Amino acid sequence: MAHEEFVGKTETAEDRLDPRLVGGLAATLDRDLPTGDVPPLWHWMLFQDWRRPDGVGPDGHPRRGGFLPPVHDLPRRMWAGGRLEFTANALRVEDRVHRRSTILSVKEKSGGSGRLVFVTVQHELSNDRGPVLREEHDIVYRGAEGAAVKPAAAAPPFPATLERVVVPDALMLFRYSALTGNGHRIHYDMPYVTGEEGYPGLVVHGPLQGTLMAQAMLDAAPGRRLARFAFRGARPAFAGNPLAVLARIEGEGAKAETRDATGATCMAADAAFA
Repeated sequence: MAHEEFVGKTETAEDRLDPRLVGGLAATLDRDLPTGDVPPLWHWMLFQDWRRPDGVGPDGHPRRGGFLPPVHDLPRRMWAGGRLEFTANALRVEDRVHRRSTILSVKEKSGGSGRLVFVTVQHELSNDRGPVLREEHDIVYRGAEGAAVKPAAAAPPFPATLERVVVPDALMLFRYSALTGNGHRIHYDMPYVTGEEGYPGLVVHGPLQGTLMAQAMLDAAPGRRLARFAFRGARPAFAGNPLAVLARIEGEGAKAETRDATGATCMAADAAFA
């Protein structure tokens, strides 16, 4: 089956927002336990895909095949970014959540590291009160050739409304992996990430950085609610190093970035408020 033939494929799933997950992520992010609505992007703890050992690939992801195209010749799989639209109906603890997923596109490109395959999946979430959000999730598959990370110059100045510096350590990455059911070994297995994938250290999750940027936007604009949020990866960030989270309010929207200790941009985001 050609990869392009997966376009239009759908699947559905059901889950429950367990209070232990919410409490665990609040502790991991050093935030107060939310009351009422759960903050945006915390839904990534739902719909975890746990497999028996023989169903797990060498990188810790579920083995190729099933819902997503089986891109067997490109061993590296990463979350490249995404776009989300939120309704006023946010998730709450104990909600029963329904998800419908659809493969929107499969595209092949060539980059500095060789051949790339991009898969975009749409997720539509709802609870008993109605629609919650629509998300487009970009996945990139790449080969093992070439440098895992290349030098980058410091980014231009980013005048920020709010700036905070976090140090995502191995414990934070392990806890976030566990809370989201993410088995990808680049986030917790130092011999694997340095020896097999060629990174200098444990890689900070893209979704974790997205969550930090979204929260920074909301902290910089108290009382506002996100209507749209989009984020994209530029380069990896690594555990144990300071990571600046910068947010700037621009009228009815906001921009944000994460930057490493060299000043290089790791992820960037923009958003619109409701």
